[in-house]
Amino acid sequence: MADEANRTAFVEIQGRMIETTGKLKQVQNQMRNKEGEKKRAFLTLEELRQLSDDTNTYKSVGRTFVLEPKPVLVNEQEQKLKDSETAITSLQASKEYLEKQMVEIENNLKELLQQDPGLARQIMSMTT
Repeated sequence: MADEANRTAFVEIQGRMIETTGKLKQVQNQMRNKEGEKKRAFLTLEELRQLSDDTNTYKSVGRTFVLEPKPVLVNEQEQKLKDSETAITSLQASKEYLEKQMVEIENNLKELLQQDPGLARQIMSMTT
């Protein structure tokens, strides 16, 4: 009876670990994308600031380019930079939370395997 309960607990912990690992990878990918957006906005902003105010500047809209005043483009890039930083901060908090969950799940798994060494042997025999 206890053996079956431990096996059920292991399957549950394993499911939580797989789910949390997936979420963690997703958050890391989102962070990587936001870092890229932030870098693009920063570099574009640096280039725009070097231009004189009377320079014709264009904004890409789909496959066309539309004439836009330089201050409008600068404001857009500054806003993209701020939005990316905010998103990265939020994603960092999510990442830290998920990492804490992973540690907790790993500790639960270790504790379960220490309680029932027979379960550990069964798992090892299934993987070989």
